[in-house]
Amino acid sequence: MEIDKAVRESDDQRLKTKYNNAIFVIRRALALYSIEEVAFSFNGGKDSTVLLHLLRAGHYLHKEEESHTSTGLIDHVEFPMRTIYFETPSTFTEINSFTYETASTYGLQMDIIRLDFKSGLEALLKANPIKAVFLGVRIGDPTAVGQEQFSPSSPGWPSFMRVNPILDWSYRDVWAFLLTCKVQYCSLYDQGYTSIGSIHDTVPNDLLCIQDPKDDKRSFKPAYLLPDGRLERAGRARKFSAPTPAKSPVISNGDIYTVDVHHNSLRTASVIAVGDEILSGIVEDKVGHSLCRKLRSIGWAVARISVVRNDIDSVAEEVERWKGTSDMVFIYGGVGPLHSDVTISGVAKAFGVRTAPDEEFEEYLRHLIGEKCTGDRNEMAQLPEGITELLHHEKLPTPLIKCLNVIILAASNIAELDVQWDCLIELTRSSGLLSSVEPFASKRLAMNISDVKAAQPLSKLHLEFPDIYIRCYRESRNGPLIVCLEGKDQARTEAAAEALSKKFEPGVLDMNQQS
Repeated sequence: MEIDKAVRESDDQRLKTKYNNAIFVIRRALALYSIEEVAFSFNGGKDSTVLLHLLRAGHYLHKEEESHTSTGLIDHVEFPMRTIYFETPSTFTEINSFTYETASTYGLQMDIIRLDFKSGLEALLKANPIKAVFLGVRIGDPTAVGQEQFSPSSPGWPSFMRVNPILDWSYRDVWAFLLTCKVQYCSLYDQGYTSIGSIHDTVPNDLLCIQDPKDDKRSFKPAYLLPDGRLERAGRARKFSAPTPAKSPVISNGDIYTVDVHHNSLRTASVIAVGDEILSGIVEDKVGHSLCRKLRSIGWAVARISVVRNDIDSVAEEVERWKGTSDMVFIYGGVGPLHSDVTISGVAKAFGVRTAPDEEFEEYLRHLIGEKCTGDRNEMAQLPEGITELLHHEKLPTPLIKCLNVIILAASNIAELDVQWDCLIELTRSSGLLSSVEPFASKRLAMNISDVKAAQPLSKLHLEFPDIYIRCYRESRNGPLIVCLEGKDQARTEAAAEALSKKFEPGVLDMNQQS
């Protein structure tokens, strides 16, 4: 069988793995359902073209196993699976032409449906004993969220099993298969189209545009030359509306005024360290201390710092606890290929999503550690589905991972944190994600007094200056009581320090210790 032979003879180990996994899913479905009980939804696009040839190969291998005959005896058997094609007035003529030509070439038993997808399926399933439908859905498609390789249809839809053999395939995998197997695909892909919808919402991908400086004419490179598969849908028309900056009333010194929440209000962060080695006392966590100082330096308040075990549920619970009350959550530790590296899975669970292969991240890993990063299931390239943004910087070997308001750092020491922090600040400067807000004004005072005698004056100061943070500690049991006053208003902080000095007898407050 030419498809199976082409893949087997290929040097692309990743393609072989993807192919074998997809064929396993297909053969499993053909073992569960008779050929009369399955159908294939074909739309003429690149993904369903891949699926067509995988189904041909899978059916061939399934029949070969059943009959125990030689390859040559069944190589040219017709493809007997019912194929459904939803034709609409908004379909590209090139897609229609390719679909009908493909049906003729491979003898497809094609049902042409000119209804919407749901109504068409209802009519089809009512008239035929179909129990399962093969779909060319991939992770990243709008309809792929929550689906597995075998997924029952959604509530409100006719009952059938959705079978998704290429669910974990990337854009790169699709084109590797089509080019390796040398099969025909729709001509639009050679004209710069990378993801084809209707004639109303699809244009060539500008990332493949070639501008001729002489006559200002534009042409496009073929789709398989797109360097970043994540931008596959960049040719789909979209409408954006700029959000209106949020405003919030703020009370200061008795006056009410309005400020931009994203720039002037107090912003809080939570810091989570993941590591049994920290909890057991084997390793001292210096990264957390340094991160708190960095956040403080840009005017952010650290609401909490915690350490959790290398356990998915522990990570998920901690992220879930603080992601809703903090502007940003920073988490580090537990990132990598080891069994204890559970941070990414924990973050995914906290948001109620699964992890899925990220083509772009895997490319970075491949350049970093070679083909060792691939396999039946490359855990290091599995990122939370639908919520992940990769933050690129030329100084970083791999992008930083941002999941909504959770940033996953890969720093294991202060030097690595310094580099990642500087890159993060630079990357988020334009978006305002980690923009500096009004810095903290601080005063540090030393008092030669017992905690008991200091308690009441400090409590009164807290009531008089509710906008000032009052932090107290001793560096040693017999040393002075250190009082740190911090606030967003320099004058208020100075006033609080002056008010505190007046609450004690001369000599109690060591004015020389102010800072």
